[in-house]
Amino acid sequence: MINETLADAESRMEKSIQALHRDLNTIRTGRASPALLDRIMVEYYGTPTPLNQMANISVPEARLLVIQPWERSVIPDIERALQKSDIGITPSSDGTVIRLAIPVLTEDRRKQLVKSVHGQVEDAKVAIRNVRRDSMSVVRDLKNEKMISEDDERRAEQRLDELTKKFVDEADKVGKSKEHEVLEV
Repeated sequence: MINETLADAESRMEKSIQALHRDLNTIRTGRASPALLDRIMVEYYGTPTPLNQMANISVPEARLLVIQPWERSVIPDIERALQKSDIGITPSSDGTVIRLAIPVLTEDRRKQLVKSVHGQVEDAKVAIRNVRRDSMSVVRDLKNEKMISEDDERRAEQRLDELTKKFVDEADKVGKSKEHEVLEV
C-alpha cells in the first residue's frame, strides 16, 4: 500500500516537471522555436484549433518562424490569432505563408521574462509540495486505520521528503537553465 502511494507521488511529481518544461518552452527567447506557438488557438470553422494542427511550422533561420497553413483560406484567421496572442510578434503574410520575425529582446523584456520563469518554477514547486502533502495524508490515514505501523509511516514520510527535495531541485535546475537561455544575448 505504501509503495503504491510513493509510486503515485513520484509519478505526479514527474508530471509537474514535464508541465514546467512545456510551460517554459512557450517563453520567447532570442531564438525562433516552434514551441512558441504551441498554445496559439485559431478559430477554425467555429472551433478553437491548435495552430500546430492546421499548419507546418518551420525555422529556416535563427530568428524566423515560417507558418505554412494546409488551407490558404485560414491565413487571415491565423494572423488574427497571432495578433491576439501574448507572444508580441506581428505576423507578415504573402498569401501562401506567414512569417514571424523574432526581434532581439531588450534588457527590460529579458528581465520580465526571467520573472515569468521564476513564477512558473515556483508554481511547479508548489505543485510538487501539494503532491507531497496529499501523499502524507494518505500515509497518515493508513496508519490511523492500523494498516501500517508507525515505523512504516516514518519511513514513508522520509522517502516522500527525499522525493520532494529531488523534484524541487530538478525544478530549480530547469528554471536556471531557461533563465540562462533568456539572458543569453
